[in-house]
Amino acid sequence: MKKLTVLLLVLCTSLVFTTEATAQKFSGLDKSPADIAYYPASSRETDKAARVIYSRPQLKGRSIVELAPVGKVWRTGANEATEITFYKDATVGGKTIKAGSYALFTIPGEDEWTVILNNNLHQWGSFSYDSDGDVVRATAKASTDSEALEAFGMAFDDDGNLVMGWGTTRVTLPINY
Repeated sequence: MKKLTVLLLVLCTSLVFTTEATAQKFSGLDKSPADIAYYPASSRETDKAARVIYSRPQLKGRSIVELAPVGKVWRTGANEATEITFYKDATVGGKTIKAGSYALFTIPGEDEWTVILNNNLHQWGSFSYDSDGDVVRATAKASTDSEALEAFGMAFDDDGNLVMGWGTTRVTLPINY
């Protein structure tokens, strides 16, 4: 009986330590958390026209030019390339875009940015960007705002245009649905 008690005690102790050893480890919060913007933005509106999924890098004392260099293709956010989905056909840069999902890249400029919709989804950043997958390149006006944003952000305005903001820079891409 004593051997059985000792055996059960050893088994119970092993189970306790085994479950602790195999417990799931979760990473901390992402430094550039993911976000989603919809058009229309209202949760009461169920007939959505567009959605953009992106990650939000922080300036943390750096300049936008350091993180999104002028004249170079940028992933338009952090981590994976930004993805834009049109639930219905739309017009971007004067060109009709079929409903579907596209990678969204930008080339920052002084007064305007080039916005690129590309067929090659699920890329990490813009490291493997290939212009052969471009569906459209459109010009977006850049402006300055008095409010500085620490985190990069994207939203659709009331007319459905995509507005990107970071620091005091605002970039507006006209979209018609």
